[in-house]
Amino acid sequence: MAANAGNNAAGRGKTVPEILALAFGAVYLLVGIVGFFVTGFDDFFAHNTNEKLLGIFEINGMHNVVHIVIGIAGLALGRTLAGARTYGWLLAVGYGAAFVYGLIAMGKDWDFLSINTADNVLHIATALVGLVIALLPVRNAVDSRRH
Repeated sequence: MAANAGNNAAGRGKTVPEILALAFGAVYLLVGIVGFFVTGFDDFFAHNTNEKLLGIFEINGMHNVVHIVIGIAGLALGRTLAGARTYGWLLAVGYGAAFVYGLIAMGKDWDFLSINTADNVLHIATALVGLVIALLPVRNAVDSRRH
């Protein structure tokens, strides 16, 4: 079955960009929720919290909210190829900007997202994944049904 740039046709399986958008959306939603178990709900904009997810990614409450929003967007937009492409561009531009923000804000008192070097590496990697989602050529949908 050939995939097109529109909405899912009846019976069409998911394309790779759709699968990636849904997967990254689910991961970011989970990361945001789990982050609140680390940070709690106080001092949302704290700087240098020393509260780390997986022992390396510094987070605060606002950082968790951003992850939850990015996750929900991925789950909502990943349902169609056009939506997945849009999500890819949002990741590329948003996390590209977060990377630049991190280069400037890291270690500064006004860093409201409490970004460290590990966060910044993850942000540029996520921006690159966004480009893959946005630009990956699609020929055939991945069909989970067996014929």
